[in-house]
Amino acid sequence: MIASSRFNGYNIFRFQKDAVSGLIVGIVAIPLAMAFAIASGVRPEYGLYTTIIAGILVSLLGGSKYQIAGPTGAFVPVLLGVVMQFGYEKLLIAGFLAGIIIFLLGVFKLGRFIKFIPRPVIIGFTAGIAVIIFSGQIANFLGLSNLKKEETFLLNMKEILLSLNTVNAYSVLIAVISLSIVILAPKYMPKIPGALLGLIVSTLVAAFFFPNKVATIGSTYGAIPNKLPTFEFPEMTGNLVIELLPAAFVIAMLGGIESLLSALVADGMTNSKHNSNKELIGQGLANMISPLFGGIPATGAIARTATNIKNGAVSPISGMIHGIVVLLVLVMLAPYASAIPLASMAPILMFVAWNMSERKEVAHILKTKTMDSFVLIASFLLTVLVDLTTGVGGGIILALLAFVRKMSGTLKVSQVLPDPADKLVKPEIVQQGSNCPQIHIYTLDGPLFFGTTERLEEELEKIIRSKPRVLLLRMSKVSFIDTSGEALLTKIVKQLKTQKQHVMISGIQLQPKELLWTTGLHKEIGEKHFFEHTGDALNSALAQLETNKCIGCKQFAFRECSKLSLQPVKTKRIKKAPAASTT
Repeated sequence: MIASSRFNGYNIFRFQKDAVSGLIVGIVAIPLAMAFAIASGVRPEYGLYTTIIAGILVSLLGGSKYQIAGPTGAFVPVLLGVVMQFGYEKLLIAGFLAGIIIFLLGVFKLGRFIKFIPRPVIIGFTAGIAVIIFSGQIANFLGLSNLKKEETFLLNMKEILLSLNTVNAYSVLIAVISLSIVILAPKYMPKIPGALLGLIVSTLVAAFFFPNKVATIGSTYGAIPNKLPTFEFPEMTGNLVIELLPAAFVIAMLGGIESLLSALVADGMTNSKHNSNKELIGQGLANMISPLFGGIPATGAIARTATNIKNGAVSPISGMIHGIVVLLVLVMLAPYASAIPLASMAPILMFVAWNMSERKEVAHILKTKTMDSFVLIASFLLTVLVDLTTGVGGGIILALLAFVRKMSGTLKVSQVLPDPADKLVKPEIVQQGSNCPQIHIYTLDGPLFFGTTERLEEELEKIIRSKPRVLLLRMSKVSFIDTSGEALLTKIVKQLKTQKQHVMISGIQLQPKELLWTTGLHKEIGEKHFFEHTGDALNSALAQLETNKCIGCKQFAFRECSKLSLQPVKTKRIKKAPAASTT
């Protein structure tokens, strides 16, 4: 979608709709931005900076009319891990590098390949992220103190259990008030964002009834400044880039996946179509610029994008307005945010985690009781118990192995012979006992790649032992060959050639043909041994027979066999065979 088409027919009425939706989404984004920043191990204002800068840039430069970008729950485990291992300053560098990676994915038009990550892997690690986010807020919900933050899920759970004796009843009460409002607001006050209402009400209750009894943003992180940070380009060295590149790659992949998923959700809700590569370019630039102003990595936020659409957004202007709203709130109301209790924000993140847990999708995939179920469970457990990188990587590897296992049975290799009744080649004729010692015909049906070559290799042993004069491969149903398949064909050709035997191929499709011509295997086989139809190939094969071996043969595999079996030996080969009766 080109930029001009995004604003075709734009007028004051449409601007009013964008202004309303942008205002609402901006209000919704404020508590989430601070909550995700805190959960990621950084100060709350950094989440606001990200929402302002990335929100405006993605709407301006991205490939979706309705996308709302900012900090999201999916990033929490990754960013927290980076902060704990390297610190906030290096997180900015990792985010900048991730922006470059995302940008390059868009420039080289690789956006569609991100969509090839198997759904069970996406569902598995998304559910795992939900568990990590939810469990990470238990301490704030209960108001636990003197808690040591660990990098792994199990160690964090151990710390929480050991600290249960420090539960703060005031924090629990504030958290319950906030959670109740978050849950009930959509039902009784659908026009007011539940997260914002829960945050305001619970904060007021804590401030007026329990002052200094619960941990707040101010008591934990200090006052939130009411201005944007100054521009600062981070100092980067080659060693530092190498050190942070794995983290940057994970951030980039996760950001790219979630952005495109969010854009797809928007397409489904609006019957529109986004530009995947342009979206990645916009996301990449936003993530390159945001860290220069203290922002953390951002991506398309599915829930906020859906809220944007439901409230009448018609163009990217709504996303820009959403960023401006957050900027105005930061400038005018930042000092008041310091009074927000951490216990008020914990239920908001828990509710987000519950909604992103993909419960129905998990149940649906597990119900199939297939390899996909195992991939999902493995991705989930690896994400929760190890880390997100292992969860995604391990899930993809398992999914690939499952795919290869499924595909290994898709190549069918059948020895065939002509049926005198209808002149078609069929495996049943061979199974009934007919055969030709000198001409073996095989039908290959399915892709010939590294996952399926084993089936043909098994048949190859049988072929080599029988020492046919001609091996005819019918390949009209082989749509794809990779270099593993080509290598196996090369092996067959060379082994038979050493015994002065020939390989012929009929009906080869375009992709396999291009590969054989590229590698030069067609010269090894001989271009004259490629035929469009099986009948033509058989004519040539019959001309290669050693006729002295036909005398006395009782197989009668072809129409010509009865004559050849009874004739005296005169020549070693037939000079020209009659037309074969096979198609």
